[in-house]
Amino acid sequence: MNSYPAELLVQLAPVMFVAGLDLPSAPSMSPPSTPQSPGQTRSPPPAPTKIQDHFASLIVRLRDALQSQHKVAIWAPERTRAFQMILVGKDVRFPPRKLVPPEDLAYASAHSPLSPLTPSSPLYPDGLIAPIWIRKHTQLLPSVFVLFLRLFEAPAIHARSPLDPPDPEHERDKTEEERRRDNDLSAEVAARKKTTNERGIKLTVVLLATRRMLDDPSLDSRLTFIRRQSGLDSRAALFVLSPVSTSELNDFARSLQDALYEPALEYYTSHSKRVRRKRNRHSQSVSSYNPPALVSMGVANTRPLRPEGWTVRYEYKMACFAEFRGEDEVALKHYQDAYATLMIMFGSTAILPPRTKRWAEAKVLADAINVKVTKLYLYNSEHSLALSHHNSHMRRFADFSRGWGIGEETFEYWSWMARQHRVLAELLEQGSNSSLTFPTNSPPSLTAGVTSAGTPVELDAVRAFGLNPSHALQHPGHYYYMAARCTEARRERFLANEVCLLSPNIEPSIISHPKEAISQGTSAAPGYANEKKVDHLSLILELYTKSYEVFKKHSSTTSQGRLTLWIAYRIAHTYYESEKFDVAVRFFERIAKTYRREKWKHMLRPLLSTWYACAQKLSDVELMATLLVEMIGYAQDVNESRTLQDDLLAVLKSSVPVSQGKPLIVDLKESDPLLDTMLVFWVPEVRVGEEAGFQLSLSTPTNIDLSTLPIDSVTITFSDGYCPVVLRHSPPTDGQVADRAVRLVKIGKVVPEDEDEELEEICTDLRWRPGERLVVSGSISSEAPGLLTVVGITVVLAQNGWTIEMPHEPCVSHEISTLVPRWLTSLQPIRFLQLGRDDCSSVVVRHRPHELAVSLSHQAPALLDEEYPIAIDITNVDERHLDVVIDVLLQPTDVDQAAQYIVFDDQRSSGLIKGIRLGTIAPGVSATKTLYLVGSGAPGDRMLDISIQSTSVQPESTSEGDEDAEPRSSSSLSEHATIDSCEKLQTIVIPTSGALAVTYDVAYRRSKDPMPALADLSTVEEDFWDDSYGGIAVVTTRMECLAPCGLVVESLKLHRQDNSLAKVLDCSSDENSDDMFPDEYLPGDEFCNVSRISLGPREEQVLGEEKITGPGNYEVVWRRMLPDGGRGRESTTWFTLPTLMIPQDELIALLDAPSFARLHVPTTIYLTVRNRHSSRSANITVTLDLDPSDAFVVAGLRNGRLPILLPGSEEKLSWNLIPIECGHVKIPRIKVMNVRRATLPSQGVGVPNTEDDVEGEAVKVVDVRADRNTARVQNADDGTVAIPQQDGSSTILVLP
Repeated sequence: MNSYPAELLVQLAPVMFVAGLDLPSAPSMSPPSTPQSPGQTRSPPPAPTKIQDHFASLIVRLRDALQSQHKVAIWAPERTRAFQMILVGKDVRFPPRKLVPPEDLAYASAHSPLSPLTPSSPLYPDGLIAPIWIRKHTQLLPSVFVLFLRLFEAPAIHARSPLDPPDPEHERDKTEEERRRDNDLSAEVAARKKTTNERGIKLTVVLLATRRMLDDPSLDSRLTFIRRQSGLDSRAALFVLSPVSTSELNDFARSLQDALYEPALEYYTSHSKRVRRKRNRHSQSVSSYNPPALVSMGVANTRPLRPEGWTVRYEYKMACFAEFRGEDEVALKHYQDAYATLMIMFGSTAILPPRTKRWAEAKVLADAINVKVTKLYLYNSEHSLALSHHNSHMRRFADFSRGWGIGEETFEYWSWMARQHRVLAELLEQGSNSSLTFPTNSPPSLTAGVTSAGTPVELDAVRAFGLNPSHALQHPGHYYYMAARCTEARRERFLANEVCLLSPNIEPSIISHPKEAISQGTSAAPGYANEKKVDHLSLILELYTKSYEVFKKHSSTTSQGRLTLWIAYRIAHTYYESEKFDVAVRFFERIAKTYRREKWKHMLRPLLSTWYACAQKLSDVELMATLLVEMIGYAQDVNESRTLQDDLLAVLKSSVPVSQGKPLIVDLKESDPLLDTMLVFWVPEVRVGEEAGFQLSLSTPTNIDLSTLPIDSVTITFSDGYCPVVLRHSPPTDGQVADRAVRLVKIGKVVPEDEDEELEEICTDLRWRPGERLVVSGSISSEAPGLLTVVGITVVLAQNGWTIEMPHEPCVSHEISTLVPRWLTSLQPIRFLQLGRDDCSSVVVRHRPHELAVSLSHQAPALLDEEYPIAIDITNVDERHLDVVIDVLLQPTDVDQAAQYIVFDDQRSSGLIKGIRLGTIAPGVSATKTLYLVGSGAPGDRMLDISIQSTSVQPESTSEGDEDAEPRSSSSLSEHATIDSCEKLQTIVIPTSGALAVTYDVAYRRSKDPMPALADLSTVEEDFWDDSYGGIAVVTTRMECLAPCGLVVESLKLHRQDNSLAKVLDCSSDENSDDMFPDEYLPGDEFCNVSRISLGPREEQVLGEEKITGPGNYEVVWRRMLPDGGRGRESTTWFTLPTLMIPQDELIALLDAPSFARLHVPTTIYLTVRNRHSSRSANITVTLDLDPSDAFVVAGLRNGRLPILLPGSEEKLSWNLIPIECGHVKIPRIKVMNVRRATLPSQGVGVPNTEDDVEGEAVKVVDVRADRNTARVQNADDGTVAIPQQDGSSTILVLP
C-alpha cells in the first residue's frame, strides 16, 4: 500500500489535541513563598523539587497513556470511543479557514486555501481532492482540544505546635495569591476558548493538582470561579487530576474519551451538514453539460472544475466525516456515490484527459476509494460484495486503459494490475492479523444433486452447486501470487520495449513479444524513465515470498500444499533470472522431490530444464549428468531423447567425474525410468525345491531412442541368497541385426549365492531403438519357503572414466506404455501369451501340506449343566514327524440367558483356549485329546471352531521331555517363514437341550394359629415369627426327564435359604432321599418332592403386595446313560424354589370342624373371624341357620353381634353339635356379615339416622380342612397360573 498516500487509506478516527504536557527540559524552580507575618516562625516547606518531580513523572506517564489509546492503522474495524490523540504545544495555531481574515470585507466571498477556486491552491483550477485536506483534519484540526494546566497551590506551612491558632494574615495572603493565579489561568483558558469557538471545537481543561489540594475545602469555589471567568461549558469542560498510578491514568484516559466523544461527533456532524449544503448548491445535471472541443493528450487544461468533480469532492468529504463519526454505513454510501461519479468522469476524455496530472490524481483517488469500499464491506463480513467491487474496479479500469492506449501490451497496465492485487492482499493480511476470517468455500455434497427418489435433478440446478474461483474471496497468498504474475508480465513488456528502443532495426520475429515491441518501438513510453529504476526481479521475489509464506500458513489441504510448491518453483525461476543459480538449485532440489513422488510430470519437465541450465552456469558436471539422465526418461519424442543423449555424451566426453573411482548413482525409483520393465513368473506358487520359470522384459517406449546411450551392463538382482545376473553389452552380429524388435536372452537357472564363485556375465546387445524389447528368460528354485522375485535392475553407463548407475524397479513403465503381463512363446513369429493373474511379478514357495486325519467324536445332543465330552483324534498319515498344537474358540451364542464355557486339559475359558499341545506325532501314530463343553441357562446350539496347527520337526530333535515344553501357538510359529507349518480348521455345531424339566404346584393354606394381641410386645422382637396371616405354602415339585439318552439321578437335596419372610418347615427329600436314589430315569419319567414353607410377611410387604423369594434351591446330581451301558461324568443341576405370593385377605372367617363324630356324642366346632385390614374396623354379625332337616342338635349362638374387630384382631366362637344321624352329614349353615351403619346423603354429619341398619357385605367362611388355594409354576422365575378350587358344603362323617 506504499504506492498510495497513507492519508487516503488509513481508518479515520476523531482527532484530539492535547496541550500542556510538554516535557520539562530542566528541574522547575520552586514557586514564590507567601509572605510571613512578623514574630511567627514557620517550619520550612518541603523541597519544591520533589513536588515538581512528581508532576514531571505524571506528565511522562500521561503522555504514554494518551498516545497508547489509539494507533493509526489502515485496518481498524473496532468501533470504540477512541481518539487519535496528538500532543501539541499550548500556543498551537489552527490553519486559517479562508485566505483573508474574518474582519476583511471579502471574507464572505473568499474560499479555503485548498479549494479549487483559490488560485494558490494545489487543486486550482480543476483538482478533486488532495491528501493534504485529510492531513489537515487528522493532524492540524482537532474535534476536541484538551488543555492541561497546573493549578496553583500555596506551599504548606506547618505550625510549630498543633495548638497554635491559624495565622489570619497568612490565610489572607494565601487567598489573594490564589485568586490572582486563578485570574491568570482563566485568562489563558479564555484566550484558547476564543480560538476553539471560532472553529466549533470543544475545549476541555484538565487541572493538575496534588492530593492535598483535592481535600482543600476551597477547591470547589476556585473551580467554579475558573469556569465562569474562562467561559467554559458546564458539561465535560473541567477536570482535576492528581498524581496517580499508571492503571488509574489509563482509566482516566478512557473516561476522558467517553466524556468528549459526543462533542466530537457533533463537530464532524456540523462539518457534514456544511458540506451537504454546498453540494446541494453546486448540484447540476451531468447531462446538461456541453463538452468542449477535444484536447490533445498531455496538454494542460485551465478550465474550472466541472459539477461532476464538485460532486466527487463533496461526497468524498461527507464520507470522511462519516468515517470520523464511526458511521460505516453512511461512509460506504458516500464513497460509493463518489466512486460512481468518478467512473462517469473517467468515461469521458474531455472531462479527464489521459496522462494529465488531474487524470493521475483521479486514478489514485479512485484506487483509494476502492480500498475504502472493499474494507468497509469486509468490516461487515460481506466477503462476496467486497471481492465483487474490487474485481469490478479492476475490470472497469482495464477497459478504460485500453481506450487510453495503456492496454495489455504495455508495462504500465501490468504495473497497475499488480498494484491492485497487492493492495488487496495487504488489506486482507492486515485483516487476518486482527479479526477477519475467510470463507471456507467448501463444495456442497455430491449427493445433493440427486433427489430422494434417486433421479438426477435439472442440469442448471447442478451447475448452481459450483462456484467460480474468481468470485470467492481467498486468503492473501492468492492475491500476492497474482501480483507477482502481473509483475512478471510487466517485466516482459518492459524488456520487449527496451529491446526495441536499443535496437530499432531488430527483426520482430526474434522478439518474444513482437506485437508489443512494434507498438512501443518508435518512442519510449511516458513512464519508461521511472520504469528503468525499478528492480523487477526483487519485486517479484518479494511478492512470491509473501505468497509462499501465507500459503504455508493456510496449507491445510494437499491441493494447497501443491500450489505452495508451484510458488516455490516460481521463486526458484526468479532466482534463476536474477543469476543466483546456487539458491535456485536448492529450491529445485526440494521441489523436485514432491513432484517426482506425486508424478507431476508436466510440471517437472520445465523444472528439470531450468535446473539443468543452472547446473550449466555453475559448471557442476555431475549434476548436469544426473539431470540429463532423468530428462531422457521424460522425453516427449524421439528427437528430444536423441538431443538429450547427445548432450549427455558431450558432457561425458568433455569432462571427468569429481569423485574418481566411485560410480555416480542416479536414483530413478520415483522418476520415469529409462527402460520399461516387466517381470512375469509362469506360475503363482511352487513347492520347495521346484523350479519356477520367469521372463524379465526390458523395453523402450515408442517415443524414446536409446541406441546411442553408452549402456555398458545391466545387473538383475534377485531375492536374498541368489547371485545377481549381469548382462554385458556386446554389439550384435550381422545375423542378429535383421530382427531387433524382440530379442531373447536365456540365462538358465539362477544359482544360489556363493562367495567363492565369480559372477557369470552374459553378453548381449544393450542398445534399444524406439519400441524394441529384450526378454531375459530363466528359472529359479528355493529350498525354503518364501517369496521369490527380482528386487532391482541396475543399468550402468560407462564412458571416459564415468560410471553412472541407474537403479530400476522390476515392474515400471512410462505413461505411453501399458504394463500387461505377457509370456513370450515364440520368436518366429513373435507371439505372446497373456497371463490372467493380477500379480505375476513374484512366486510363492510353500512347503507340501501336512497329511493329518482328524476325527471328532461326541454323543449329541449335549445336556445343560453337563460337561459334554468331545474326543479329538488326530492321526499322522504323513511321512514327517509333526508337532501338533490345538486352539479352540467357543463362538458366542445368540440364545438369551445362555451361559457356556469349555474345558481343555487344565484350562477353562468362555472364549478362546490356545496352545494345547499334543506333542510330536510320528508317522502312522494317533493322539487323542478330550474337550469338554459346558452349557447352562437355556438350550440352543453351541458352535466350536477348532484349529489344528502342525509343524514339521526332525525326529532327532524330539525327546521324551518334549511333553513339558512350552506350547507354540500359530502366532508364534508364523513369525518364522522357514518353519514347515500347516493349519487345519474344523467347525462343529452341537445342539444342547435340557436334562430335566421342573414344575411347581403351590397350595396356600391359612394358619390356624391365633393372631397376636394388638398390645403384644413380643411382636417387635427380632426373632418373632408370625404366620397367622401368611399361612403355609405347600410346594409340590415335579421333575421330568428330558434327556433322550436317559439319566441316572444320584441324589436330590433341598438347600434351605430361609429369609425374613419365609422359611422351610420340612421337605420329603429329608426323609426318603436315600430310598429313592440313585435310580434310572428314561425320557418322560417323573419324580417329585414336597416341602412346606411358613410365610410370615410384615405389614409393609402386605401393603406393597410384594412377592416372596423362594427360600431354597434343589440340587439334583445326575449322570448321562451311555449307549454302552456306562455312565457319564457327574453333573449337577440347580432349581430354585418358586416365588411365593402373599395372601390378600381382609375379612375372613375360618371354620374348624372335626372330620368325624360319634352318634349322639357332643362334638365342638370353632369359628374364628379375623380382620386383616390395615386401617378399617369391622362390625361382624354371625347367624346360624338351623334347618329342620339338619341332622344336628346345636347348642350355641344362633344370631348375634361380635365386638368391634379392630384392624389386626380376631374373635373366636364355638358351638356344640350332637349328631342324630349317621353318614356324611352337612354342618349347619353359618352366615357371617360385616354390618356398617349408613348415612343418607341428605343428612349432615352428626344428624341421627332414622333408617334401619343396612345389611352389610358377606364375609367368606372357609373350612380349614379344605383350605387349598393352588397355583402352578413352570419355572422359578415364571408367573403363577391359578388352579380353580372345588367349592362344596362342609360335612362331618358321623359314626354309629
